[in-house]
Amino acid sequence: MTVKEGWRGRFFEDFEVGDVYEHPLGRTITTEDNIWFTLLTQNTAPIHFDHHYAAQTEFGRPLVNSCLTLAIATGQSVVDVSQNVVANLGWHEVRLPHPVFEGDTLYSQSEVLEKRESKSRDTVGIVTVETKGFNQDGQEVISFNRTVMVYKRGKAPTVARLKPK
Repeated sequence: MTVKEGWRGRFFEDFEVGDVYEHPLGRTITTEDNIWFTLLTQNTAPIHFDHHYAAQTEFGRPLVNSCLTLAIATGQSVVDVSQNVVANLGWHEVRLPHPVFEGDTLYSQSEVLEKRESKSRDTVGIVTVETKGFNQDGQEVISFNRTVMVYKRGKAPTVARLKPK
């Protein structure tokens, strides 16, 4: 039997300015996702969890909490951008050009904007990407820049693995 290691994500050396990563997983947002996230974050805006209230707005239905949209698009990018992250350094220029509704499916992609060596740590580098999220109809629903500190190859902590018998 041959055991082959699965995808471990990119290290600093793997990033090139201009590269675009189409993240592999989509995510359909349910009513329960929206309500739980809104309540967990103590957001009291009824447009996210009160269907009767939301029906009276110009949208006619609940809006997905924008922080949930940000969290999902960020999460979708982890496999390509920050699997080997030391730390997120910031989210910048978050834009929400189109509303997200319960039942929408989000997809995302990221483009590498900048890459540089860390000035304070020789085991990591700094990478900035622009991530864009789209609904099932291809409408852009979110965009943001994210800066991460990511390990260089061979410098990341090791992950425990099962040993084949």
